Amino acid sequence: MIQSRTHTCNELRLSDVGKTVTLAGWYENLRQVSKNLAFLILRDFYGVTQLVFEDEAMLSKLDGINKESTIQVTGVVRERSNKTDKLATGDIEVVPTEVKILGKCIYNELPFEIRQSRNADENFRLKYRYLDLRNPEVKDRIVLRSKVVTELRNRMNAEDFTEITTPILTCSSPEGARDYLVPSRKFPGHFYALPQAPQQFKQILMASGFDRYFQIAPCFRDEDARADRSPGEFYQLDMEMAFAGQEDVFSVIEKVLPPVFEKYGTYNRASQVPFKRIPYLESLEKYGTDKPDLRIDLIVQDVTELLGRTEFEPFKDAVIKAVVTDGYKATRKEIDKMIADVETESGSKSYWFRVDENGEYVGGISKFLADIKAELNEKLGLKPGCFVAVSAGKKGAAIKTAGVLRRVLGQASEGHFDKECYEFCWIVDFPMYEIGEESGELEFCHNPFSMPQGGAEALDAEDPLSILAYQYDLVCNGVELSSGAVRNHDPEIMVKAFKLVGLGEDDVKAKFPAMYNAFCYGAPPHAGIAPGVDRMVMLLVGEDSIREIIPFPMNKQAQDIMMGAPATVEQKQLDEIHIAVKDVENE
Repeated sequence: MIQSRTHTCNELRLSDVGKTVTLAGWYENLRQVSKNLAFLILRDFYGVTQLVFEDEAMLSKLDGINKESTIQVTGVVRERSNKTDKLATGDIEVVPTEVKILGKCIYNELPFEIRQSRNADENFRLKYRYLDLRNPEVKDRIVLRSKVVTELRNRMNAEDFTEITTPILTCSSPEGARDYLVPSRKFPGHFYALPQAPQQFKQILMASGFDRYFQIAPCFRDEDARADRSPGEFYQLDMEMAFAGQEDVFSVIEKVLPPVFEKYGTYNRASQVPFKRIPYLESLEKYGTDKPDLRIDLIVQDVTELLGRTEFEPFKDAVIKAVVTDGYKATRKEIDKMIADVETESGSKSYWFRVDENGEYVGGISKFLADIKAELNEKLGLKPGCFVAVSAGKKGAAIKTAGVLRRVLGQASEGHFDKECYEFCWIVDFPMYEIGEESGELEFCHNPFSMPQGGAEALDAEDPLSILAYQYDLVCNGVELSSGAVRNHDPEIMVKAFKLVGLGEDDVKAKFPAMYNAFCYGAPPHAGIAPGVDRMVMLLVGEDSIREIIPFPMNKQAQDIMMGAPATVEQKQLDEIHIAVKDVENE
């Protein structure tokens, strides 16, 4: 006996014919043929079973009961005359002898049909998430997520990692995103912060003598939503290894992740290990991004010297990139829309021309290219049928736009996009420093806790912008799954690294007191990474939106519209934590 049922709605088979059983679930649908014949579909977490009412008195027990009410049914299993292989229980049906209402749905109309919920407006789905999750298609993604997390945990245990839970209430740390702050009741004017990541704690664990740490870690960042980013919170497979370097981390990830993708992935092909390694600067030049989708075989080519000689004004003093495809068969209207979409995404204009069947340049900017046609044909390998998209501007803008063009054209071109596979790669050799776009000052490029390649000597002798770091990203199908690094475990090197961005030893001690002091007691070299669980599951099920695989996601404005968060609180609660709310509407 399982609670109020003997079997689930996915369990009965021909071998159960003749048994008296009790089922419980949601009344999904009723098809009434006559006053004494009706077919009811009963659904629970596991599946569905057809019930056949052949008695007017028994059928009357459903009078006034709306769909999605929960009911308990006792009846006799019999062989179904019109069998169906679309259901696991398609060979049988149950003839009820007793019906009990467990929980009434009081509404005659539902916000949406349960099995069609994915077609409803997203905010509507999130408001009624408890109904959306009843859709087996939606529910299955959450079940898969649970299985993936279990698989990851088992595989990390098999690699001798120790699961350790790090604090949720901690201090604010400059890690690149906005913190969620929690005011302290006992210490007026002081705040906890929810961790953007367990970065410092896991490094302190290495200094504490733990050798291999992991956890399925919740992380909290006050960021805007994207298709592959959930605002508020997300989860990652956080790991760190002592006495380890970059190769050790790569080895573990390449053992742990491929079997998970092979077992649970929508696609049955994935990159062989070791994964391809692409230096950061090379990735920008060849793919226009540091998270390339290697399922697309197009590459970005530099044509600055050639096209810079033309009379086309936007090419003057610009960096110019080109993407060539022989599989893009679009109309002029479709091309214009593609160019407009790329501008919306990249923030910069792009240009184009075709090579017709006679080898002549037509459309777009073709009239400006007559004098360099032969050189351009040789440079880009052009032939009849080729389509060429061009980006131009400052280097960063030209590269970014070229990357968007490569992805959009690759997906739209015949023979250049091998969609049904998982292509992994490592992006390595990130610059340690960059000039900040807003500040104009030297800043850390990726992760301030990373070890510079060349160590203290590089920090002392080299141009900061030329120093590379032991930093790496794991990318799959154009999605950044994770960032990681070999950590800077030496206090002396750490101080030198921060000094270059204008922070002295006192600043380092003040911002990272626990970690800095722990390293002063003899820390081991260590390295780690943290693949995003949410993004991983999103890739596994082939979804474009990360909200589809999170049980209770926020909407794009970081609102939980089911629970009504964020919400106002009573003045008494504010007084207890010493908070005054500004009237921003009247400012």
